[in-house]
Amino acid sequence: MPVPSASPRRPRTLGRTVRGYFQLTKPRVMELLLVTTVPVMFLAQGGLPDLWLVLTTVLGGAMSAGSAASFNMYLDRDIDVHMHRTENRPLVTGEVSPRGALIFSWTLAVVSTIWLWLTTNWLAAVLSAVAIFFYVVIYTMLLKRRTEQNIVWGGIAGCFPVLIGWTAVTGTLDWAPFVLFAVVFLWTPPHYWPLSMKYKDDYEDVHVPMLGATRAGAQVGLQVILFAWATVICSLLLIPIAQMGLVYTVSAVAFGGWFVWESHLLYNRAVRGQDPKPMRVFHASITYLTLLFLAVAADPAAVLSQQRSRVACE
Repeated sequence: MPVPSASPRRPRTLGRTVRGYFQLTKPRVMELLLVTTVPVMFLAQGGLPDLWLVLTTVLGGAMSAGSAASFNMYLDRDIDVHMHRTENRPLVTGEVSPRGALIFSWTLAVVSTIWLWLTTNWLAAVLSAVAIFFYVVIYTMLLKRRTEQNIVWGGIAGCFPVLIGWTAVTGTLDWAPFVLFAVVFLWTPPHYWPLSMKYKDDYEDVHVPMLGATRAGAQVGLQVILFAWATVICSLLLIPIAQMGLVYTVSAVAFGGWFVWESHLLYNRAVRGQDPKPMRVFHASITYLTLLFLAVAADPAAVLSQQRSRVACE
């Protein structure tokens, strides 16, 4: 598919150009990635981590995620122009030039890696660079347009913020962050496949084999159920491995049960030939992951408070 030569639909202004570059970073996706970074830092610290470390890690992670997103938009600009969901992206509207986007992407990649190396440690910086590589090369360039399993393996890129947050605090890796890595890995398909169901026609038009566009609704719904169950079961492994307390345990069971319930509803509607309402599961998945990771942050504080109360009573 040839790459279109986009021209601005509106006169370029400094404000629109700045906003265009900001949109290249996919801020909504970036927010979700950071939601999984900061709570893990609380868990790694066993309480409140150094606030300056949190700030530097968040900034580095934001630049890293923004770089990967910008590269993705640069490489996908030929199909974005044909999809309703992406037709207002800055490279489609012409508010950012392809050359400008490429320079911006590389700049964020280099600066984020150096920043994390200087302000956290070399391991966090390396993991950040690997995450960019995985999203840009493995997912966008190799998998996305070739297999309906693209988001399963390509979604690994979105798991790295968990490891980055942990290593920023400890300088090492442990089983706890790998459990949460697996949670995000298993969560990604039931999060994204409903979105691909919603925009099935878009993906069919540009010949991108997202599962929601290549399979019937009931088949997709069944896969969503299986991955949702796997996500919740995996989240429970953190309880014995990281010695999580009541806050996380209750949250993982309650919010996980709700996520699985919504997944079953999607499948049931699809089987009955009704509108499966895939965006309900899409939004539910975001809420679930956010609440789960908030519990990851809150649990160490609650356990520490209980321990202090016991010591005071003694």
